[in-house]
Amino acid sequence: MSRLLLNCDIGESYGAWTMGLDAEVMPFIDCANIACGFHAGDPSVMRKTVALALANDVKIGAHPAYPDLVGFGRRSMACTAAEIEDLLHYQIGALDGICRAQGGRVQYVKPHGALYNDMMAKPEQLRAVIQAIARYDGQLPLMLLAMRDNSAAQALADEFGVTLWFEAFADRAYDSAGRLVSRQLPGAVHHDAETIIAQALTLARGEPLRASDGSDLLLNADTLCVHGDNASSVAAVQRIRQALGELPNG
Repeated sequence: MSRLLLNCDIGESYGAWTMGLDAEVMPFIDCANIACGFHAGDPSVMRKTVALALANDVKIGAHPAYPDLVGFGRRSMACTAAEIEDLLHYQIGALDGICRAQGGRVQYVKPHGALYNDMMAKPEQLRAVIQAIARYDGQLPLMLLAMRDNSAAQALADEFGVTLWFEAFADRAYDSAGRLVSRQLPGAVHHDAETIIAQALTLARGEPLRASDGSDLLLNADTLCVHGDNASSVAAVQRIRQALGELPNG
């Protein structure tokens, strides 16, 4: 990729419950990670979100999760490798069917919440996710966390012929290995807009961040995760989009 793509978790409303400002943030992003019904979303929300993404020429990604509506997919579950494959195929297939009905297709996969964290921490989980994607459609990239050393994940992906899109976060602090600092620790989440924009630009320029232990941390990222939860976060995304557009490769 020649520039840093902006991706956003989206389509997380459910029934009469609304979450996120999807219509407001969609014009400023490149990739929409659409919930597939297991942690958020439902068939109608999925259909409407797909239509919104297509209207804005935004790439559609499946955002599969553990079956955990109550916990918003943020709780780990003891799933076998076969069960993880089944969960991914079920959710990717559902969203892909809704896309096909509107003339689109799922274009990548980004696991959500605890499933995302588990696959980054456990090689056997990552293998199951990559194998599931390869068996569904080997042309679909997998979005996962950019770290100081991505070689192990890259080797697994190469084994199955799956492309990886490495993801960074403008609003999160990192430890020295490139893992996100736990939300339970102070300073884990950046709330100041100027700090968030500055970190986005640092990542886009390929410059090192300052890790939580004070060391330099270089992350080779293809995509930057942003949020559209409220009006202020949408405004921050708009400013990030404008700032990235002013870079030489923007």
